[in-house]
Amino acid sequence: MTDPGTKPVRMPAGAAESRAWSTWPDGHAVVAESVKPKRSALRRWIPRFICVAAVFICLIPVLIFAAIYKQSRTDEAQAADAIVVLGAAQFNGVPSQVFQARLDTAYDLYSQGFAPLIVVTGGRLYGDQYTEAESGRTYLIDRGVPADAILMENVSHNTAASFDGVKRILKPRGVQSLLIVSDGFHLYRSKMLARAAGFDAFGFAAEYSPIRHGSSTELRYMVRETFGVLAWKLHIKR
Repeated sequence: MTDPGTKPVRMPAGAAESRAWSTWPDGHAVVAESVKPKRSALRRWIPRFICVAAVFICLIPVLIFAAIYKQSRTDEAQAADAIVVLGAAQFNGVPSQVFQARLDTAYDLYSQGFAPLIVVTGGRLYGDQYTEAESGRTYLIDRGVPADAILMENVSHNTAASFDGVKRILKPRGVQSLLIVSDGFHLYRSKMLARAAGFDAFGFAAEYSPIRHGSSTELRYMVRETFGVLAWKLHIKR
């Protein structure tokens, strides 16, 4: 039975499940809305953030690989203070085919007057009688480069250490710019390390290298270089 002084509130059709009647002490009936929990903004954005981060993480190696590939096909031959030849394997003082291709390219650049100085790099592996730098220097002298135009960095065993040594040798001489000679896949990281050592760096890929453009060997080295660049940027190794 309804109190004459109380005016009932009509519920909209279909709202019975979402609303409930409640009565205040003064006898007036009111409608209480049921509260639906709202999903927090943080919970909505976390899955989106994870997806974006995953795409970004996957994209970084692809972009680095693309940069390595582009550098390997870019000719940056220009005048510099010194040509730096990055070492490769040698056998009892005789440069390997890969190293010889780098040395021949450096010789051509030197002969054309791109730089007055050549720096050969690379140390000695266990059991070797000669360092890579020594074998490279001997090869260039045999080709006619004056001995006083060749400097050796002959203690390093990786690219980063090579440029640390090049810095110790060349900075006291006032050298500011380098024309780096190596295989194309190696130039992007080499330039990055040279710039970290305080040089202006340009790259020139070794001509006639047995590691041919488009070969599976080149692809393998490019993938390795991609992870090498990532590791260096993350300070995992030098």
